[in-house]
Amino acid sequence: MESDQTYQIEVEKEEKKENVVKNIFEFFIRNLKFLIVPASTIEELTFKEREYEKQVSQRKFIRKLKSALTLLGLFIVFCLVTMAVFPHWLSPYTFAEATGYLFLPFAPPSPEHLLGTTQLGRDVLARIIFGARSSLTVALPAIAMNVIGGVFLGVIAAYYGGWIDSVIMRIADVFLAFPGLILALVFVGIFGKKIQVIMFIYAFLGIPGYSRLIRGNVLQAKELPYVKAAKVAGANNWRIMFKHILPNVIQPVIISVTFAIGGFILGLAGLAFLGFGDPTFVEWGNDISLARENLYDAPWAPLYPGLMILITVLGFMLVGDGLRDALDPRLTLT
Repeated sequence: MESDQTYQIEVEKEEKKENVVKNIFEFFIRNLKFLIVPASTIEELTFKEREYEKQVSQRKFIRKLKSALTLLGLFIVFCLVTMAVFPHWLSPYTFAEATGYLFLPFAPPSPEHLLGTTQLGRDVLARIIFGARSSLTVALPAIAMNVIGGVFLGVIAAYYGGWIDSVIMRIADVFLAFPGLILALVFVGIFGKKIQVIMFIYAFLGIPGYSRLIRGNVLQAKELPYVKAAKVAGANNWRIMFKHILPNVIQPVIISVTFAIGGFILGLAGLAFLGFGDPTFVEWGNDISLARENLYDAPWAPLYPGLMILITVLGFMLVGDGLRDALDPRLTLT
């Protein structure tokens, strides 16, 4: 029995050696062109190489997002979104109580009011929590309209060029020449202080900046070989602009959006601080404006809304900085 098993093992070893030699020989025959001609490739190896590069790129992207400051920004944004989604669970008082009229004006911090009260006796902590929803509810739709309008006009201006580019860019230059806050004050004075009006004003004023941003990238991309190949293949202009060019130049816009959200919240607070905000809306800038004359008597009333604006803007700026490091191919991983 032992001799038979030994014989079978030897036979299997010989067969394996023969199979290895046979496989090597077949590989040389199949890939003779790859071994002789320098420019030739093997489809299977090319596919594996692309998959490996994708995995390496994803790992680098995740590693860049794991920096301490980016994680801090993500944590701040997560807390802000949680406050905006679940304000009724987190607030110690209801929305009606946070917007009503109570009998404890500028009461100092106490167990009943952890951060004190405002001029009308409203709880500062409750106003801060409900103000997070207000800020995001106004900021996100306005930024979305900024991006859609700006990207659409910027792509068309850069791709077609000529008089179309001149008209769109000159109009954008006119609006960019004026400070955004001044224009917002003018439009609010004309159309009213309703929060919907303020949202559409900021949405309109942000379009020129995004059209300028995307235009420069499209001007470079439209001269690349893949665009010329799409034209030769018979693709129409709209398909080339929004299916071939736009996905390859959208990274700066994605990065800019995170910075713009923080800037929009800051601009909304500044508008309310100057007295041009919607007085019926729970907003941090309104609370600061109402309490600015009592900085010494009740410093808690403007302090905590101001800190929330600072923390919120800082969080979005840190996230935007992390996305820039991760998405910008000109920056190397250290």
